[in-house]
Amino acid sequence: MSERRAPSTEEIEALAERALATIPRRLREQLGPLVIRVDDFPDEETEAAMELESPFDILGLYRGVALPRKSISDTRAEPDMVFLYRRPILDYWCETGDDLAAVVRHVLIHEIGHHLGFSDEDMERIEDGG
Repeated sequence: MSERRAPSTEEIEALAERALATIPRRLREQLGPLVIRVDDFPDEETEAAMELESPFDILGLYRGVALPRKSISDTRAEPDMVFLYRRPILDYWCETGDDLAAVVRHVLIHEIGHHLGFSDEDMERIEDGG
């Protein structure tokens, strides 16, 4: 019986970096100071705020003010962040059999889309390479 090791946080981060590089340059240039962070699960505050039944119910999260809603007078101390939740992503990957890099890319594009103020249709076009 062969043992498989779950990809580490660092390996998911590397997949996210590679996925980010596939996003059209005109969009990457608009991201500004956006932090991409991989955690095993959402924190308890996020879990409660989103009324999750389980920490496995969310693959990623954008936390910040979407670019279309930003003002130059904003004095927000925290940077805009995209969270990728490793354990739920791995669970989804195992359940679906989808390529892990494709799953990470999908979640990343969806959360970046929230940052840019995009619709689900816009995000789908980006995923399809448009």
